[in-house]
Amino acid sequence: MNTPSLKQVFANPYHVFAFGFGSGLAPKAPGTFGTLAAIPLFMLLLQDLTWPLYLLWLLVTFALGVFWCDRSSKALGVHDHGGIVWDEFVGFWITMFMAPAGWMWIVIGFVLFRVFDIVKPWPISWLDKKVHGGFGIMIDDALAGVYALIVLQLIAFSVRFL
Repeated sequence: MNTPSLKQVFANPYHVFAFGFGSGLAPKAPGTFGTLAAIPLFMLLLQDLTWPLYLLWLLVTFALGVFWCDRSSKALGVHDHGGIVWDEFVGFWITMFMAPAGWMWIVIGFVLFRVFDIVKPWPISWLDKKVHGGFGIMIDDALAGVYALIVLQLIAFSVRFL
C-alpha cells in the first residue's frame, strides 16, 4: 500500500482533508485516530450549533468528503486507503447529532461509532464491498454514524427516565 509521508500529505490539499490533517498516518488503528481527531473539531465548531446548521455542516462535509477522498484515493492508486479518515470524521459527527452535552456522551458516541464502523453490520458491510469511489469511501461510515446515532439517542432517552 502506497502510504504518503506527512510532507506528501500536507503538499496535496486532497490528502490534507482525506487523511484527517495527518491523523490517518497513525501506524496502527488510523480509523480510531481519525475519529479521535474529529472530537476537538466537534467541540470547537459543532456542539453548540442549531440542528439546521449542524445538518447543513454534515451535508457539506459529506459532499466534500466524497470529492476529497475520491481524489486522494485516485492519487494513491488505492481504493479506500486505510489512512483516509475523513469518513471517520463525518461518521463521528453524524453520531453526535443532537447528542446530550458532556464528555460522557462524547465517549459513548466515540465507542458506538467505532464499534459500528469496525463490525459493519448489514447493510454497511455490503456497501463497503459494492460501492466504490469517494461515495463508497464515505457512505459506509456515514451509515455506521447513523446506527451509532440511533443507539446513542436510545441510551440518552433511557437515561432521562432512570
